[in-house]
Amino acid sequence: MASIKDVAAEAGLSVATVSRVLNEHPSVSADARARVLAAVQSLGYRPNAVARSLRTDQTRTLGLVISDVLNPYFTELARSVEEEARALGYSVIIGNADERPDLQDHHVRTLLDRRIDGLLVSPTDGGSPLMLDAARAGTPMVFVDRWIEGVDVPVVRSDGRAAVRDLVAHLHRLGHRRLAIIAGPAATTTGRERVDAFREALAAYGIPLPDAYIGQGDFQAESGRRVTEGFLDLPERPEVVFAADNLMALGALDALRARGLRVPDDIALAAFDDIRWFVHTDPPITAIAQPTGELGRAAVRALVDRIEGRPPRSVTLPARLVVRRSCGERAAAQAPAARLSPLQRRTP
Repeated sequence: MASIKDVAAEAGLSVATVSRVLNEHPSVSADARARVLAAVQSLGYRPNAVARSLRTDQTRTLGLVISDVLNPYFTELARSVEEEARALGYSVIIGNADERPDLQDHHVRTLLDRRIDGLLVSPTDGGSPLMLDAARAGTPMVFVDRWIEGVDVPVVRSDGRAAVRDLVAHLHRLGHRRLAIIAGPAATTTGRERVDAFREALAAYGIPLPDAYIGQGDFQAESGRRVTEGFLDLPERPEVVFAADNLMALGALDALRARGLRVPDDIALAAFDDIRWFVHTDPPITAIAQPTGELGRAAVRALVDRIEGRPPRSVTLPARLVVRRSCGERAAAQAPAARLSPLQRRTP
């Protein structure tokens, strides 16, 4: 690989002159500039981005710490972040926290040590001293999807409360009354918010949410399987399991199939965070979809505004209900009344 000394030798100029050309210094003559650029092209020389960042105090690099790279929601989010960053002239380094606060802080520390220009984080909890210190120190930062309450950092997220209300109204119309939720971690804002929204939506119909119908998960598939098994062992099992993210929904589906139960004939299933796989399950899963791509793009724009001296702003986008067939929708709409299951025949 050619070095700056090789370029200087090829152009017949000093290293200092080559450096001034590469950094677009106005004092260089047109002849010297032409010779340097010709040498650069001839040798295929590429400037050292790290060395350049030491001179410009900018690396044109963003850090992204996501909660779980295996979660299709975060995979899509990361892709939209990378695409928007590239369009704005930035590169992205991604760290996977795997829903672990210690890994999250490891990646944040590593990215800051690499002198990134700004940081996008979906926090795994609300108490990381490292992130709090970074925010207070003025590190350009944006929270995406999740946030830390009380920290003055722009937040780009979706609001799922209206979609949860729509889901509960939909389930009520189908005749379901015993509704349970697989909750996300209480340490996360999204974990708490989705349970609160579900409880409030049920209360509007006079439907209680007993403690036995709230299962504590961790946004990963195994917890969905474990919580669902617990629901199925209750003396009066729920008619609907609502998983607060897609991986827990897949774990719930595994648990139901392991017991030989059919969805939705024996028990209904719904999920927060729609994914492409849900249209291919049997039956396709009714889910709440977030505008994932736009969230990623909006988060990058907010962070770049902060880096480049423009006032950043928080962004909240609505989620929406996607109705499919995992809650008894097809049977309720098409089957003769005499052939409906007991769950589908109930009236309000």
